[in-house]
Amino acid sequence: WQLPADLTKMHLTDNPHPQVTHVPSSQSGCSIASDSGSSSLSDIYQATESEMGDVDLTGLPEAPVDSEDEEEEEDEDIDRTSDPLLGRDVVRECLEKEPADKTDDDIEQLLEFMHQLPAFANMTMSVRRELCSVMIFEVVEQAGAVILEDGQELDSWYVILNGTVEISYPDGKSESLCMGNSFGITPSLDKQYMNGVVRTKVDDCQFVCIAQQDYWRILNHVEKNTHKVEEEGEIVMVKEHRELDRSGTRKGHIVIKATPERLIMHLIEEHSIVDPTYIEDFLLTYRTFLTSPLEVGNKLLEWFKVDSLRDKVTRVVLLWVNNHFNDFEGDPAMTRFLEEFEKNLENTKMKGHLRLLNIACAAKAKWRQITLQKPSRDSPLFFSLLGGSDKGFGIFVETVEVGSKAAEAGLKRGDQV
Repeated sequence: WQLPADLTKMHLTDNPHPQVTHVPSSQSGCSIASDSGSSSLSDIYQATESEMGDVDLTGLPEAPVDSEDEEEEEDEDIDRTSDPLLGRDVVRECLEKEPADKTDDDIEQLLEFMHQLPAFANMTMSVRRELCSVMIFEVVEQAGAVILEDGQELDSWYVILNGTVEISYPDGKSESLCMGNSFGITPSLDKQYMNGVVRTKVDDCQFVCIAQQDYWRILNHVEKNTHKVEEEGEIVMVKEHRELDRSGTRKGHIVIKATPERLIMHLIEEHSIVDPTYIEDFLLTYRTFLTSPLEVGNKLLEWFKVDSLRDKVTRVVLLWVNNHFNDFEGDPAMTRFLEEFEKNLENTKMKGHLRLLNIACAAKAKWRQITLQKPSRDSPLFFSLLGGSDKGFGIFVETVEVGSKAAEAGLKRGDQV
């Protein structure tokens, strides 16, 4: 099963899970993952429940300082997710159930395990989920056992979960398949026959089998679950219908493939209940398919002028600053973008949002030491200061002349001395 050829230039945005799945180089794209350290906009709002008095920054989200015990638990979690052999008992318990007896939790456990296997790598989430719901578990105890004879009619698709099998072809050649590899039928209802003999090479070979009818139905009916967005005769976005549980209450469309331009535009579109973290996911991964963050920044400034989009744009920028402040701090062009965005908030009297932006920037700021040399005492500084004891607040850099020695030294508007 393949997507149309004109989708190869799009970027894969499937798999909204903490683990990042690497897409083979034959595909153009990236996998989007949720940023485990990112903060939602509600976190920022909670930090500003009181508009009166001094600003208390203690409520702002920061990376937690873990204890040694927590770090050990974290390491164990990482090991568990990176090594598919761990957690096998739980997976086996789910596999041994009849398809009709598998619960949503069982299928989620199987999904977590199966998405690591090459056989399932290029399938969408809904396809993997459906395959997990119908798969049957089989074990062959002895090495050297024949699983399929040459010329035998095939009725299933097999994926190896443990052990190794060898396929001996009629021309004398042989091939070994190990964990994660697959063999058997292709997704077709035509009669198919085995070419070669399949034998187990080791004891305790374990497989999941999916019947031909189910395999064909799931892989070939996926088109019914997708919605393609076209512009000027070209497909620019593909959305997939997903149901997160069997109750049917959590369902909707999620973007699985799109051009970079459409991925940016989707930031301000309505997001489905099955894709609530699209903005966070995009901000975490845009570096893999955009050459500069200004491509996003310039679009956001353009959309800010539209009254109906202003709140959505502001939400994106606040999440961006709060979760990825390095994007601005280490890039002069992005610092200028932030200053322009701040002026736009001032001009549109969005004081609450401006306050949130200032708090987020202050919470993420780091100490730095800047040395600015002057040829003489009377030479200009190329920057101006604001504040002091007579004003009742600290001393801040108000302006920095563009291209000046002060700017080259790294001085920025908003820096507190």
